[in-house]
Amino acid sequence: MSDIKVQASAQGYAQEQAQAGQGSQNGMPSHLETVADKDSQTIQEMIKESREKMERHREQLERIKTKPRYGDAPLEAYARLARAKNKSQVGMAAGYARRRIAQLRAALRTDSENTEEIKAALRQLEKAVSRAGKKKQDLQKEELKEARRERLIEEEERERAQRLNQELRRAKMLRFLRERSYMHEAVIDGQQQKMLSATRNELRQQAQALQGALGPSPEYAAQQYVAASAPEGAGGGEAAPAAPGVDMQV
Repeated sequence: MSDIKVQASAQGYAQEQAQAGQGSQNGMPSHLETVADKDSQTIQEMIKESREKMERHREQLERIKTKPRYGDAPLEAYARLARAKNKSQVGMAAGYARRRIAQLRAALRTDSENTEEIKAALRQLEKAVSRAGKKKQDLQKEELKEARRERLIEEEERERAQRLNQELRRAKMLRFLRERSYMHEAVIDGQQQKMLSATRNELRQQAQALQGALGPSPEYAAQQYVAASAPEGAGGGEAAPAAPGVDMQV
């Protein structure tokens, strides 16, 4: 009996050594291989998760990317024109409007998504340049009236000087109200262009989504088929193959 027990224990020890040898031949024991597989899976998941986070962050940055505010240029031009007190300052305001016109014309060639908004801003800036010229004329007339009023005061014609002073004050008030209306017009126009631009972008996105869901239109598919089959028909002038079961011989 003792010989049988010794033999059985020797066989069990040999099997354990054989299994250990197989594990060492593979490079590492079996339990270490399981741990390594789990670690590799964990690293892959971490890499995938980090990539997904980076992609979400990039999408968020694209969403919050500041859109060019083309409607601000006319507002600034009209604000400078309203603050101008003499012809020199009016010329500086007109120069600012001309510079922005050149910039927006360059943007018109590159920013195709905001074409209508850029065109609206250009129209307002061109009006600002024209209105700056009119303000120069108004300021010149006011200067002449002021000089005439002072001369009447010196000549002791106070009644005529007073009437001229009232005319001068009325002209300045009308000019002030007119310049405020310019600002109001530019604000309303800018708001309308923003609403129209948002509507156009939404319709464009809906059209793209619909086209992606439905695929190419039947007309487009027919055009592609005709374009693909045209070289074959125009190639050698050979007759089209006869339909099966029809004898074309006479």
